[in-house]
Amino acid sequence: MFLEPRLRSVQHKKGWIEVICGSMFSGKTEELIRRLNRARIANLKVEIYKSAVDTRYHDTEIVSHNSNAIDSIPVTSSLNILLMTQDADVIGIDEAQFFDAEIVYVCETLAQKGVRIIVAGLDMDYLGKPFGPMPQLMAISEFVTKINAICMVCGDIATHTFRKSHENSSLVMLGEKDTYEARCRKCFTEGMKKDV
Repeated sequence: MFLEPRLRSVQHKKGWIEVICGSMFSGKTEELIRRLNRARIANLKVEIYKSAVDTRYHDTEIVSHNSNAIDSIPVTSSLNILLMTQDADVIGIDEAQFFDAEIVYVCETLAQKGVRIIVAGLDMDYLGKPFGPMPQLMAISEFVTKINAICMVCGDIATHTFRKSHENSSLVMLGEKDTYEARCRKCFTEGMKKDV
């Protein structure tokens, strides 16, 4: 008799996908950390993953540009998340653009199982093109939060990530303010014309 309400609530547990996107220096990781900390305050079981490629600040922690950090598990393949997840209520994934295309399947599978998925990542690469699996994640998500930075050239709203040097044409090139700038559409376009 006392088990029935509990079973009913487990069976009706609903999962969903939230995407936090924007350019570099917009506060995506800061917002991800904030949401994950709030879930922990609510006594939910939280698991956090990041791409093993992202070692800019720390090998295992997710670290924002403001130096806020939260422990995470680095993974080399998105399918590893399915293998490692154990009864989580909430799963956080940072820098989703660095993951393989299977991250979309992983997020959908976990959401179907009733898990709240919070994904953060760059929506565009340094060329201003959709980045990796981010467009698909945004399409299948229930909630998309696009965060803007401030243009480091003119001070307007920045939506693009500008790579200061195009000597390295690799799509993935880890860097910070020494390598990248947040720019508005106009300043980004002007900068790209100068580098052509």
